[in-house]
Amino acid sequence: MIYRGTMKGMVLTGHGGLDRLVWREDLPVPLPSENEVLIRVGASAVNNTDVNTRTGWYSKSVRGDTAEGAAAGYTADIDADGSWTGAPLGFPLVQGADCCGEIVAVGEGVSTGRVGERVLVRALQSVAEGDADSRVSTFGSERNGAFAEYTSVLSHDAVAVDSDLSDVELATFPCAFSTAEGMIQRGAVGADRVLVTGASGGVGSAAVQLAKRRGAHVTAVTSPGKASALRALGADETLDRDAELPARSFDVVLDLVGGARWNDWIDALRNGGRYVTSGAIAGPIVELDLRTLYLRDLSLFGSTFQPDTVFTDLVGYIEAGEIRPVVAEVYPLRDLRQAQESFLAKSFIGKIGIQVA
Repeated sequence: MIYRGTMKGMVLTGHGGLDRLVWREDLPVPLPSENEVLIRVGASAVNNTDVNTRTGWYSKSVRGDTAEGAAAGYTADIDADGSWTGAPLGFPLVQGADCCGEIVAVGEGVSTGRVGERVLVRALQSVAEGDADSRVSTFGSERNGAFAEYTSVLSHDAVAVDSDLSDVELATFPCAFSTAEGMIQRGAVGADRVLVTGASGGVGSAAVQLAKRRGAHVTAVTSPGKASALRALGADETLDRDAELPARSFDVVLDLVGGARWNDWIDALRNGGRYVTSGAIAGPIVELDLRTLYLRDLSLFGSTFQPDTVFTDLVGYIEAGEIRPVVAEVYPLRDLRQAQESFLAKSFIGKIGIQVA
């Protein structure tokens, strides 16, 4: 069956404030190209990357934290490099890095047997290139995402999932949990002492669960009001965001915060420790004393690119019931602006779901 006509969705019309999110009811339903599938979207979720892309925070001209321009955008000239890849984005753009839905049509080269499959979409998709560079494309950034009734992706990036969880619950996994799992695999986390910063957010709370799954002793940095919920997720200990950290106590730091306390996270590592970052919500500009790095034999890792196996591993954990969704609130897609306002208030733990179907 060929799907034609129009669909409803929320589009980003340019970098800036929440007013740049515009509801449309005349978007063309995408046609699946060769090796692609068409997905009827059931649910999505809100992520930091949605907000950061909207505001243009990824631009090198922006040096502040992610909250500074989250509602109104930034005044810097960000159009030239406002995406996380450093390339300009094409507008209007359908964002939405998370997607749970059903395959309803396939393009040339894809078995019709895939029609009817319930799938999760890779949020971070590897890009095949002729050179040796590891490149990645983000669903909802370099290509249209799940903030619309239908979306299309490469068949390879639509991974079948067998689960009793709802679409909204499943949609909270792809971006946050694959980011956290990518960090954990990059840092070779095992039965280590692990410090997780920004632990109440989507990636942080996922990292708590995923590190515990690997046998780690997890200390979560959070506010006092969220400490008990993080312990319920598996954190062995919690520390207040402003608390003094125990020096040289952790094998691994999984950092999503950066900012003014960055050297505190480094000082908390044991000699030979590993630091992994996949975010900088408190600010991207930090100062490093190279003597600390080499005299203490530390390893620093950035984590964005993911081997395809990270996502299939994650789906396996979901199907085995080894991790669970943490859904704080659910909004209909049409209320995405309100959902982002709630997201920016940071008064919740886990994810804010978006009901699309």
